[in-house]
Amino acid sequence: MTSDFKSIGKYISILYRQAQSYISHQLRPYNIGSGQYTFLLALYRQDGINQEELSQELLIDKATTARALLKLEEEGYVKRERDPVDKRAYRVFITKKAGKVKPVIYQTIRTWSDLLENELNEEEKAVLGTILEKMVNSAKLHLQKNWP
Repeated sequence: MTSDFKSIGKYISILYRQAQSYISHQLRPYNIGSGQYTFLLALYRQDGINQEELSQELLIDKATTARALLKLEEEGYVKRERDPVDKRAYRVFITKKAGKVKPVIYQTIRTWSDLLENELNEEEKAVLGTILEKMVNSAKLHLQKNWP
């Protein structure tokens, strides 16, 4: 490896940390941490999803999911109910409070994305989107094959 090697992982890691810091700061008044908003985003798309399915969709381990949902539940953003079919499982539902904060979360993410894309032209945005989607799909495929 040469000294001018640009690690994709390094830049993704930097962007991830900066995004988490920005989003955490923006959502602090709502007591939503950077580790919880992704769960709300998933629930906005699929309210009532099984807790285990939520972990699988987000590629987050069950313990981390349980902790994040507990925090969201304590803050009044979600409620968990026993699955009527599988009594061992929980389904997770957003509350009215979560619905009220939805525009704030989406605007925060939109603003962050706009900031990142500010210096890219339309062609660069399209190419970058395609590349990142391929990378995510490759990672998911690998993790699905190798994740316990």
